[in-house]
Amino acid sequence: MTRSTSIQAAVASLLALGIATSSSAQSAPAPESEQCYGIAKAGQNDCATAKHACAGMGAKVDNDPGEWKTVAKGTCVKLGGKPPAKT
Repeated sequence: MTRSTSIQAAVASLLALGIATSSSAQSAPAPESEQCYGIAKAGQNDCATAKHACAGMGAKVDNDPGEWKTVAKGTCVKLGGKPPAKT
């Protein structure tokens, strides 16, 4: 394998890893993060609610209580939001 081929393979691997990581991150918050309702700015909500399919689609106004953003665990209330109800 030449040096150029090795570099190309490494770059391709990093890109594939980045794509896989970003798609899995959208499906559910990581254990060290949580959903926080009522803090999303218009058009900057994270993913689906009962009203729409996904990111950026539903938040028409700032701080809509039905829209959420992913935040670091334990910071939601400090940001003025409401964590999801415990089930």
